[in-house]
Order: sequence, then C-alpha cells, then structure tokens
Amino acid sequence: FSANVSDDFETFYYNQTLDHFNYMPESYSTFQQKYVINSKYWDGANRSAPILAYLGAEAPLDGDLRIIGFLTDNAAEFKALLVYIEHRYYGESIPLGSSRKVALGNASTLGYFNSAQAIADYAEIIIYLKEKLKAQNSPVIVIGGSYGGMLASWFRLKYPHVAIGALASSAPILYFDDITPQDGYYSIVTNVFRETSETCYQTIKESWSTIDEVASKPDGLSVLSKTFKTCNPLNSVYVLKNYLVSMYGHAAQYNSPPKYPVTIVCGGIDGAPPETDILDKVFAGVVAYKGNSKCYVNALENISETTVGWRWQTCSELVIPMGITNNPMFQPSPFRLSDFTDWCRSLYGVPPRPHWVTTYYGGYDIKLVLNKFGSNIIFSNGLRDPYSSGGVLVNISESIVAVHTVNGRIFP
Repeated sequence: FSANVSDDFETFYYNQTLDHFNYMPESYSTFQQKYVINSKYWDGANRSAPILAYLGAEAPLDGDLRIIGFLTDNAAEFKALLVYIEHRYYGESIPLGSSRKVALGNASTLGYFNSAQAIADYAEIIIYLKEKLKAQNSPVIVIGGSYGGMLASWFRLKYPHVAIGALASSAPILYFDDITPQDGYYSIVTNVFRETSETCYQTIKESWSTIDEVASKPDGLSVLSKTFKTCNPLNSVYVLKNYLVSMYGHAAQYNSPPKYPVTIVCGGIDGAPPETDILDKVFAGVVAYKGNSKCYVNALENISETTVGWRWQTCSELVIPMGITNNPMFQPSPFRLSDFTDWCRSLYGVPPRPHWVTTYYGGYDIKLVLNKFGSNIIFSNGLRDPYSSGGVLVNISESIVAVHTVNGRIFP
C-alpha cells in the first residue's frame, strides 16, 4: 500500500471470549483480538451500506493487508465498509496472556485453537461492530481465501443471520475424509509442470530413480549432500526427496505473474548445458527457484508462526489426506492415516479427528445438501491451483455458484 492508502486503515482490538462453547470458569477468559477497518468508501449506516468482512486465516493479519487488494478495488463501487479480522492464535491475537509460547505450549492450551472458535470470534466481532455503528440494516458479506475461504463458506452456513453471503476463494472444502482423491493436489502440480515444459517434466520424472540409485551406494548420501549443497549432511534420502516434492508443489501453487515460479524452476533445469547430468539439472532448478545461497535443503531456519499454527490445526481437525499414489512425475508417497496419527501423537499427545470437519460442516453429497438449505455463496478457483482439486467447481443452485479461471492459481 502507498502511504495515503495505508492511512485509511485503522487498527482496533476486541475483548474476545476465549471459549464460545462451554461454560466453565476458564471459558469466560478473554484476549485481545485484532481487527482493522477502512471506512473511506462506506456510505454509512443510514443508507444501509454493506460491510465486507475479510476473515483472516493461518497468518498474521498485517501480511494479508499488504496483498488483499480485492476488497479496496471493489469498496468504492459498493460504498462498503471494509473490516479485516485476525484469526485467533496468529499475529497479535494470542489468547492466554498474549504469550505465544504459553498459548502454543501444549494440547490443553491449543484446545481453543480451531475453526469453530475462529468463526464464532468473527461472528461476535461483526455483531459488535453492527451495534456500535448502528448498522443493523447493513448487509454483511464475508470473504476469505484458501483456509480463509473455507472459513467464509462455513461461516455463511453456520451464521446465516450474521452474513447474507460469502465469497470463498480457493477453498478446498472437499479435501477432507476422502471426498477428494488424495492424488488431487499433486496431479495438478504434474499437469502444470508438463504444460510448462515437457523436457523439464521428463527430467523431474527420471530424477527420482537416479537419486535412489546414488543413495543406495556406500557413500551415496555424501554424494547427494555435495551435489545439492545441503546445509548439513543428509542422514536420509527422504529429506532430499521431500524437499524437492515440496518445492515443486509450492512453485505450482503460486505459479502466477510476474515471476511464474514453475517457469523459473524449469528454466534452471532446461537451461543447464546438454552434457549436464540429471541431478545437476535438478539442482540448477533449485538454485533458479531459491536463488544463490551458501546451502540448500536442510537449513536450520526459524519456523514461521504459520507453520507452527497450521501444524496443530491439521493435526487436530483439518486433516487433509494429501498423498501421491499414481502420478507420472512423482514416486508413490500415499497418505496413511495411521502414520499421520502417530506423528501427531508424538507432537501433541493427542490424535487427529479426521471425520470432524465433515461431521460439523458437511461435505459429502454437497450438491444435494447445499441445494436444500444453503444460499448466497460464491466459490472461486483458479484451475492451476493444486487445491482446486478439493474445491467446488460446479454450480449447486442459482445462488451457490462456482466461478473459475482456467489458468488461475491460488488466492490471492
């Protein structure tokens, strides 16, 4: 944002309820939840001008404000008030004394960290603001992207009396409980790479067996560590392969102008001299994508709060069974719930609940179910976004519609 635009945004903090669903003494504890308002374009409560409420997701709100131009682009036309609300446990909206270390300390304190509590937070703030602004007649549209898009659609279903409609962008609400095949995400990753460059696709496809062949030799891991300039000696070939799979997925997910990361990766791979061996070509793709660095693959990095928070969310309720079973560009690496459960138990001491999302929000037979009781939801997707494989891609009714761009990627 330019300086004059950022001046239009005013930050507030709401005294939020810790636990909306229980009546134990500790449930009544509160924390400061951040929200931001832009009233520059609002035509006011007297004219029942609308409110566009952006539902924060798995990141601090400030980062979203820098990239979410959609709301400001449309606020003038609709004469809308813009409200942006930060998700609990991210950014400055930390319960339990505002200490991230305490709040994220164990499963007992993390128990208040879930989507149902989050959308209840949003409902409480929106109702409070409508009362404060005497804007009871101002219609509310909730908006979100990716996980935030899931929250927006679920909010409309759970709180139809608070929001008249929802825009759910890049919202993979069907990537739960095996509704979507676990291969969906990486199938699109493969398609994006193959459409970008057939030779790049072939190189990646052939690289896995070469990596395994080198790793099987007595000094194989040492050779791979040297080839890929790892920050620490590899103790397992899976560290390298997981790094590459993740890199390819990330590049495809965010493959948009002006950088087009898949084009960058493939430019490095295809641009290597003809005599270059296959692993050096793959490493050239790593360098092209990551930039020049002293080392790669297993650097000791500070783990972002998004990674920390999302790890808990996916280990508790948002169990997305994403795997690779039959994919021409990747080796099989299927999602196994038993292994995932063991991993989550090792981290938090509690198992995930893989069926809770579909129990609480629905998902099965979505066209039949939502056609009966849902309304006023727009599901938007870019079909080159790997998560679109778990999105709603067809119209459900006259007011629950799906829009997509063939070459679009993930929100925003």
